[in-house]
Amino acid sequence: MKRFVLTGTPGAGKTTILGGLAGLGYTVVAEAATDVIAASRRRGEKLDGPDLIDEIVACQRERQAGAAGSVQFFDRSPVCTYALSVYAGRPPSAALEAELDRIQREEVYERRVFFVRTLGHVERTAVRRITLPEALRFERIHQEVYEALGYELAEIPPGPVAGRLALITSQV
Repeated sequence: MKRFVLTGTPGAGKTTILGGLAGLGYTVVAEAATDVIAASRRRGEKLDGPDLIDEIVACQRERQAGAAGSVQFFDRSPVCTYALSVYAGRPPSAALEAELDRIQREEVYERRVFFVRTLGHVERTAVRRITLPEALRFERIHQEVYEALGYELAEIPPGPVAGRLALITSQV
């Protein structure tokens, strides 16, 4: 089983690319953070800090365990959750550290990670409230974190979805 991660800044087009990969018959796994944040808002809660990180980690692990298919694409990974902790200026929680250790030890994800570069703008949504300068900083943190943990970043530059899909599928 091959599990590939798509990472990058919010609004870079990861979800659109994943939709295209699903259309090609690949198994895709949606981003956990957006769903965790939306669910907490529906409950009238405001998750923050370690609670938010731990909920995201639990959701990511559950989704990873439930995914089927010989080739899978994940919208983010626990490494991205670590990047979120760095971005927020918080140390990683014990649950996040344990999950990072597990995915490294068990080699859960492929070492080649598809790094989807920003499109140069960010559309705000009910959950996505980041500005472009913040997104660029977040992108840089993602790159630094993945590289520090020994992942190989396969650059997916801005461009038409079809070209981005072709670049990814040629490397699978």
